Amino acid sequence: MKLHEYQSKRLFSEYGIPIPDGDIASTATEAVDIASGLGGKVVVKAQVLVGGRGKAGGVKIAEDGIEAGACAEKILGMDISGLTVRKVLIDEAVDIDTEIYLGITNDRLKKCPVIMASAAGGIDIEEVAADTPEMIVREHIHPFLGLKSYQTRNMAVSIKLPEHLWKKFDDICQSLHSVYKTSDATLAEINPLVVTNEGNLLAVDGKMVLDENALGRQGDLEQLRDADLETVEESEARRYGLSYVALDGDIGCMVNGAGLAMGTMDIIKYFGGEPANFLDIGGGASAEKVSAALRIILKDGRVKVLLINIFGGITRCDEVAKGVVHAIDEVGVDVPMVVRLVGTNEEEGRELLASAKLATASSLADAAQKAIALAA
Repeated sequence: MKLHEYQSKRLFSEYGIPIPDGDIASTATEAVDIASGLGGKVVVKAQVLVGGRGKAGGVKIAEDGIEAGACAEKILGMDISGLTVRKVLIDEAVDIDTEIYLGITNDRLKKCPVIMASAAGGIDIEEVAADTPEMIVREHIHPFLGLKSYQTRNMAVSIKLPEHLWKKFDDICQSLHSVYKTSDATLAEINPLVVTNEGNLLAVDGKMVLDENALGRQGDLEQLRDADLETVEESEARRYGLSYVALDGDIGCMVNGAGLAMGTMDIIKYFGGEPANFLDIGGGASAEKVSAALRIILKDGRVKVLLINIFGGITRCDEVAKGVVHAIDEVGVDVPMVVRLVGTNEEEGRELLASAKLATASSLADAAQKAIALAA
């Protein structure tokens, strides 16, 4: 789950990382009030979860509150890479001497976190990695021993940070590691971490990505999710513990297990069809959960046929069948359905489907071909 810049920086601040004074505004009037309260020059920044805000005109400098309001008026409602700007961050402007990149992510090969720093801050770190990889210095963090001060000192020397800032740099690195670890993040990034003309270190931009699988133990962090990034169907699916992604086809898919769902979509494509969605009901799905999954799929008006592919292990085939029949009665399914049930209680499941006069398939290939024919 991605966090906005202002959300990331607020978390950083809670862990002792210095950030500019500022606040979030949803209207031009609020922007005027915030900027006037800060006094002096401010930066007005669009809050959308994509890069390239500056190039798109989503970051502007304002000399005072009135100008900040005018900038906010232009930015709010702007479309940046398909996302509408609904909030702007008003931050005090900073006199910058040097820009540094600092970030922590997971190194899957080393099976531990890695902290990275570069003197080429303020630009996309992927570009630096591709064009001048020697400018990025890395230190791997032992899962049990944590980040050591000698590692941050090595980075400070490598990026030619003045010696009098090494202690402050170490404090920020340690705090970034703490928020990364405590928040179950997969990325915690400051870009840029600036050296101001006064000789201080300041995180003027921030980015965090949290592990979706760990949000259940993160409490309030789940509330930071940006609802604008989800469709109504994706939001409802998440409430029921379903994995749902809308696609562009016309064959609705309900499958248990991510691997089987991918395989089902591959088979549909192989025989010339187009899946309308990815939907994994998971293991041990109840009739209520199956019914919710079908409701979500049927909200997509492009769906011409439903293909249900269930391998009954933890998920019992008769429970799935009950959910299908219940959904038909509750929602009123007006598209044809093809169901393949294999595994635990499959005979009971097929009997329930037969009583509801639903088509079944003997194999996945058979199910895909029948679904494609019905969608034609």
